[in-house]
Amino acid sequence: MITNYHRPQTIEEALKLLKQPATLPMGGGTVLNSPKYKDQEISVVDLQALDLNHIRQTGHILEIGATATLQQLLEDAHTPAALVQAIRQEATLNIRNAATAAGTLVACDGRSAFATMMLAFDAKLTITGDSASTVSLTEYWALRPGGLITRIDISSNVKSAYQQVARTPADLAIVAAGLVQWSGGRTRLALGGYGKLPLLAMDGTEADGLESAASNTFHEAADQWAGAEYRADVAATLARRCLETAG
Repeated sequence: MITNYHRPQTIEEALKLLKQPATLPMGGGTVLNSPKYKDQEISVVDLQALDLNHIRQTGHILEIGATATLQQLLEDAHTPAALVQAIRQEATLNIRNAATAAGTLVACDGRSAFATMMLAFDAKLTITGDSASTVSLTEYWALRPGGLITRIDISSNVKSAYQQVARTPADLAIVAAGLVQWSGGRTRLALGGYGKLPLLAMDGTEADGLESAASNTFHEAADQWAGAEYRADVAATLARRCLETAG
């Protein structure tokens, strides 16, 4: 339950407010207005006035402001086609119009198509606090550093692909694969559809062993939606398709 609402005009003011107990940042509000917080008294810091909703191409980097919505990103001409596809799978139009890029990455689980693809892109997050720092998405999930995410950067001069299998086209993935290849041969494969967070299956100098890496990553990935053997087989197939269709 939201008991106090703040709308700061500067990042400095927002950071000061966020140091107070039981106080959380709010981008699109899709998480903080969910049943998860129904029985908790929280204060929220609305980030909408901080001008963090930009999307711009700078050289070979696509810079995504923390409060840019998923729909903004989907519609931007610079967004890679694989990321557009993943965003379409992430949520319905109404949710995409509200959910922010940073908020989705903070609150995601392993079935998030957007987070899976951003992991493949090796997204870098700028964290603003007492000082500014840049961490990878993997580091952020592992450490959950304090401060405020202000931007997310991904490489744009890459080949990429996204594939998933779900019960229906509109469902969350049971198995998902996101692949990104750099011009020098570096290949990253991320898998989603299972667990608390998407998993990095490969980050190598080339794509050799891609299918084995995918299968091994999901060799124990059993839950109520699918068995581990099924997921391992499908992950290998989707990884191969990603490699064949990356563009």
